[in-house]
Amino acid sequence: MSHHLVNLITIPLFTGAIGYLTNWSGVWMLFNPVRFTGIRVPGLSALVGVLPRKIQQIPGFAHGGVGWQGIIPSRAAKMGSISVDKGIAKLGSPSEFYAQLEPEKIAEHILASARGDIRDVTERILEREHPGLWSDLPPQLKDRVHERVQRELPEIVRQLTDDIGQNIEHLMDIKLMVIKRMEERPELANRVFEDVGQKELKFIINFGFFFGASLGFPLVFISEAMPYWWVLPIGGVIIGYVTNWVALWMIFEPVNPVKIGPLKLHGLFMRRQAEVADVYAGIIADDIVTLSNMGDELLHGPQSDRTRWMIEDRLRPAIDRSVGRAKPAFRVALGTRQYDAIRESIASEAVEYTMTPLTDPDFNRQQSSSVRSLIAARMVDLPSVDFQDLLRSAMKEDEWLLLLHGAVLGFAAGLLHLAIFGPG
Repeated sequence: MSHHLVNLITIPLFTGAIGYLTNWSGVWMLFNPVRFTGIRVPGLSALVGVLPRKIQQIPGFAHGGVGWQGIIPSRAAKMGSISVDKGIAKLGSPSEFYAQLEPEKIAEHILASARGDIRDVTERILEREHPGLWSDLPPQLKDRVHERVQRELPEIVRQLTDDIGQNIEHLMDIKLMVIKRMEERPELANRVFEDVGQKELKFIINFGFFFGASLGFPLVFISEAMPYWWVLPIGGVIIGYVTNWVALWMIFEPVNPVKIGPLKLHGLFMRRQAEVADVYAGIIADDIVTLSNMGDELLHGPQSDRTRWMIEDRLRPAIDRSVGRAKPAFRVALGTRQYDAIRESIASEAVEYTMTPLTDPDFNRQQSSSVRSLIAARMVDLPSVDFQDLLRSAMKEDEWLLLLHGAVLGFAAGLLHLAIFGPG
């Protein structure tokens, strides 16, 4: 077999390898590494700030370093924002999610968990603020105070859970909560695609070989007609670019099914909207819009002062009622200012203990199933365009990187073929 014939036969094999390698590495670059891996370069952050926007957005440059972070996890915050704007905001409001978490059961759980804590809080604050008086009180009077607090607690907790439900739209920003959780755990963004699309992503990688090889046959004739050294590298650029473009197109396009004769074209992820919806709903319900995260946002988020004021406002009169007939004596013994200070301290510290039961992981799992069902049901009904935006918007601005990556690999493969076999 002549050298020239070997040269021609190997072109489709090389272009198939280009297609496989570009799709395999392109898929890898979408998801890995989850955290930035690379070298920090002093002063790079300042330099990047004056470069074109597309350059600024390259994963790694945004961290002031040379390296890489998977495109999807690097855009976790943006995906969180898009998830709210394109998805969660259309799937349900904070009050609807809270209603699905069953406030009555929340109240029961808080009540069961907080009884001992509230007693300890009352004891600790009274001992701290006025140790002499509290230690001198007869045990019967101490017990009477605690009994009244415990008697008041069920009504207090029920009123609190109702108040939170009625005011939750003003007490928490669900968009900030979702962005925060996505930033803390960028692997969640990967799971939306990886858990559902393993079969499709594997198909895309294998398709790269066959598609690349098929493009190699026209390149054989082109290289015969134009026997120049630069034909294969330029052909490799085109094949690498087109292979990645077709792969991305196949994942998300067409948005709606299109029939061409016996064939039905539909984006690989788009055709499985129901399955994607279920996985997405599971991630949101189990890891993001959870009772624990909502409780943390209520107590430590931007509007936490409102939550604390509301809870304390409910607790103050309850503390007065718990003292009962002894209240005048307490005021005389402590002084009005000191009595009010103790009442404020009990109300303030009890806030944390009232909300702490919401972090119970077992209770969170029990309550998340309703939120999951709500999100999945509504996501299935999302218009196809909104569903595509929900998945694609996070990576769309970086697709040029994948296309450039394919083109560079194609160019390198063309040069490698030349190095091995020489020009045609």
